[in-house]
Amino acid sequence: MADTQNPPQSQDHQPGSEAQMTPRPDFEPRFRGADRLADKVALITGGDSGIGRAVAVGMAREGADIAIAYLDEEEDAAETVRLVEAEGRKAIRFAGDIGDEAFCQRVVDETVSAFGRIDILVNNAAEQHTVETPLEIPAEQLERTFRTNVFGYFYMTKAALRQMKEGAAIVNTTSVTAYQGNDTLIDYAATRGAIVAFTRSLAKALADRKIRVNAVAPGPIWTPLIPASFEPERVAKHGAQSPMKRPGQPNEVASCHVFLASEEASYMSGQVLHPNGGTIVGS
Repeated sequence: MADTQNPPQSQDHQPGSEAQMTPRPDFEPRFRGADRLADKVALITGGDSGIGRAVAVGMAREGADIAIAYLDEEEDAAETVRLVEAEGRKAIRFAGDIGDEAFCQRVVDETVSAFGRIDILVNNAAEQHTVETPLEIPAEQLERTFRTNVFGYFYMTKAALRQMKEGAAIVNTTSVTAYQGNDTLIDYAATRGAIVAFTRSLAKALADRKIRVNAVAPGPIWTPLIPASFEPERVAKHGAQSPMKRPGQPNEVASCHVFLASEEASYMSGQVLHPNGGTIVGS
């Protein structure tokens, strides 16, 4: 297969817009719904596009009502709501910064007001910025990356846990970079490693409450964050270095989130799944 996977392209705003991508990422679930999440309520951060959109549609297909939180990508968010409703489920959306604890609390409060409860939390929103050397990472970028990728997970989890009951599930999106590192995404990779530790520690802390906590560590996936992060030439080769020689699609990742949120994973907590195109990493 040729090294070029997608046309060269870029976007100038994080976390990027799915509506501006060529080709569009594939979000359509690769499974038939079987009511694995019947009448549950799922709150998904970064749920407007990419992996988050695929998770939202996949969970809706399995019977869940959906709340999504996103930064400011209104066109993408409106489309995700439409897609969820096309699956026969309800959807609501909230624009704001998950690095703001007050916003996270409002999202949880209004989700409970609309749907009565929260059964599933998917912490998925992220940002990343490339550098050539560690000396190029400004303090503002470091703080911003950790605020979105780590603080946002903590804030949303703290708010949601006040509403979650026995049998609830939390699924965190981390990354293959947590295991391999990345010399141009140093601060981002550090946040992804923090999420692995957060997942395992939270799983232990919530075991007595019978709330499961797991994570998914994708490899190179075709999402808006890619053209919003990299130069066009790098975007065109995204995923070419994976053993499968291509980028993954969001729907190849989202099935992991759906599984971990379901009763099929009832004896799993503190674990990480690795949909990464064949890269072998430690668990």
